[in-house]
Amino acid sequence: YLDSGADLVTFSGDKLLGGPQAGIIVGKKSLIEPMKRHPLLRALRMDKLTLAALEATLRLYRDERQALAAIPTLRMLTMSAVELSRRADRIIRYLRRRLPETVSFARHPGESNAGGGSFPLLQLPTALIEVCFAGATPFRIETALRLTATPVVGRIHRDRFLLDARTLLDSDLPRLVASLQEAVILLAEK
Repeated sequence: YLDSGADLVTFSGDKLLGGPQAGIIVGKKSLIEPMKRHPLLRALRMDKLTLAALEATLRLYRDERQALAAIPTLRMLTMSAVELSRRADRIIRYLRRRLPETVSFARHPGESNAGGGSFPLLQLPTALIEVCFAGATPFRIETALRLTATPVVGRIHRDRFLLDARTLLDSDLPRLVASLQEAVILLAEK
């Protein structure tokens, strides 16, 4: 935005940057200097730990490979539709091996919203994983998964309960399996 002519830009350190939660202001020195003298600065300034975490995040960006490996947000935002399709297929195979046949999965093309405040209108192509439980509506599936020990939040679109392959970390998969197994029991009770 600065290259496009903006004098001052504010953004969050955590959303697209992938660092700590912080409000960041960049722009012309003539506009930032008066802010440094404002009485509210003491109440709003970053603490030393947040500043150190932000510095560490920004240092990672010096090496693209290192940044992609260490910053999940960046990795998620830069995955291609082909990578996501392969990833969804791999996740589906993983889940099928660990769940009863009454739980089924299918891959569908779709879109991810990049972020509410950061880029509210930016949509990225993705691969969606449809989760079906025999005899359960998408709304019952959604409710059951939110009631598990580790709640799972997906979305319902076109009468399907969907998970976005972009947002599932490999380290989340064992917990996802446990939640799906718990949902099988919850849905059988109702």
